[in-house]
Amino acid sequence: MTSIAANLQAVHARIAAACAACGRDAAAVRLLAVSKTWTAAAVRAAAACGERAFGESYVQEAVAKMSELADLDLAWHFIGPLQSNKTRPVAEAFAWVHSIDRLKIAERLSAQRPDRLPPLQVCIEVNVSGEASKSGCAPADVAALAAAVAGLPRLRLRGLMAIPEPSDDAALQRRRFASLRTLRDTLNGAGFALDTLSMGMSHDLEAAIAEGANIVRVGTAIFGARTKND
Repeated sequence: MTSIAANLQAVHARIAAACAACGRDAAAVRLLAVSKTWTAAAVRAAAACGERAFGESYVQEAVAKMSELADLDLAWHFIGPLQSNKTRPVAEAFAWVHSIDRLKIAERLSAQRPDRLPPLQVCIEVNVSGEASKSGCAPADVAALAAAVAGLPRLRLRGLMAIPEPSDDAALQRRRFASLRTLRDTLNGAGFALDTLSMGMSHDLEAAIAEGANIVRVGTAIFGARTKND
């Protein structure tokens, strides 16, 4: 697992360099280590390097991993598409959900969030690339969804998330991330108080940070290539 330590050091260096390049404080950007498909041992190795926030997309896999790592003080973020029949374990076990794209899911999470836990921190996922096959709320529908989610009692709406279509075009990467930032700013101008832009992954975190990301979700650059299909 020594490579995980070296990889984490390299990712943190990339984040620091990206922040320096655009005049941002590196402390304003949080790394979310995306551990989906990886073992509890890999998470434990990353935790030993100081990481505390981990992203998962598969509910049963994540819950099993949480049980095995219950001795660690970790914050678990759900970042994948969420089916309505899987909301209860997410509501009961996770600290964050980044992938709300319809009201039904948010309502179920709110209803199923235990009173003994703090409100579930949530982001609305936005389909900034317009891909028909991609989950996420259409940009034109975000304001109405945000208003409904913000009114739910056991959730706290924190911001927006996006997974743009992969591209090697840095200018295109930035335009898509900028569109999410502009949408966040528009919502805040309408009375919301969103403080989170969850955007940027292993291949495009620099562009995301340049456009205001404060959570970057990095898996491959830390743990290696995926062992399952996403």
